[in-house]
Amino acid sequence: MFASQQTFVRLFSSTPSTFSTHTLRILRPLSRRYHFTRNMAATVQTPDAVAAAAVDLIEQAKRKAAYRAVADHFNPEMQFVGIGSGSTIIYGVEAIKDCLAKNPPKGGRYIFFVPTGFQSRKVIEQAGLMPMAFDSLPENVMLDVAFDGADEVDDDLNCIKGGGACLFQEKLVATRAKKFTRLISKWPSIPIEVAPIAHATVMRQLKLIGSVDPVLREHTLAKTGPVQTDQGFYIIDAPFKPLLIQEDVKNGKDGSGKDGQWEVTALAHKIKSISGVLEVGLFYGPNGYEVQAAGGQGGQKPVAAYFGNEDGTVGVKEAQPPK
Repeated sequence: MFASQQTFVRLFSSTPSTFSTHTLRILRPLSRRYHFTRNMAATVQTPDAVAAAAVDLIEQAKRKAAYRAVADHFNPEMQFVGIGSGSTIIYGVEAIKDCLAKNPPKGGRYIFFVPTGFQSRKVIEQAGLMPMAFDSLPENVMLDVAFDGADEVDDDLNCIKGGGACLFQEKLVATRAKKFTRLISKWPSIPIEVAPIAHATVMRQLKLIGSVDPVLREHTLAKTGPVQTDQGFYIIDAPFKPLLIQEDVKNGKDGSGKDGQWEVTALAHKIKSISGVLEVGLFYGPNGYEVQAAGGQGGQKPVAAYFGNEDGTVGVKEAQPPK
């Protein structure tokens, strides 16, 4: 039997912002910084050292957000847990492993961890946990919780996801989970999974509906060609103008695509209608609470988002369950 309530939670590694064509934070060039000891001898902190310290702070924030989300949404009595992709999810798996070390399942019972792709399966295996393929889940089983990463979030908890090129399988897991938790970083565009044969046609269509210079995602080494998903599809990264939410439309703004200005759901539907598109990296629509209240199984959109802030605090944004 399906559970009576579904939650979809995401974890973020920085403070929330609205969807934007330019969502990556631009840092000023680092300069040499001088610090003085008690005897006034000058010491130099090189740009590389400053940059390394900044990266370390960000990683600490991501780890803290992951541990907070796992503490709030995981317990050893669960049986099926979804594990997504991305750099932050590694900390989520680490937190789960630590939890199980302190509180192992009773009676030697196994917990099965369902990955959203090859990378997350390796993370599960390296942690000594038991992986299970998504298509091996029994028909009437819902995941107790799923932890995943995402790249952006807006005030309505719509999310951009796909920086790890696993968006199709991540949506499968999201809509099969009672609770869904995400870890968020930053991504400057909307990832779209497309059939290789159709990528040029899709890019042309994206430009016609307002995307600003969509690009085919390629490996760092150009000779290795385009990035391919676990389905053998390509990823197009398509920047758009900052997306509107339902509240904007209610207040009179036009989100129908005029002059390239879109509301989140309208844009997702438009992109999905393009021949050759398998999936779009917008997680939108009703959340798990709303879907189950209407008699469904699960929703793409989270009911909560965790943000690991650079000052070491963890912020949480939550949707209210229906009354």
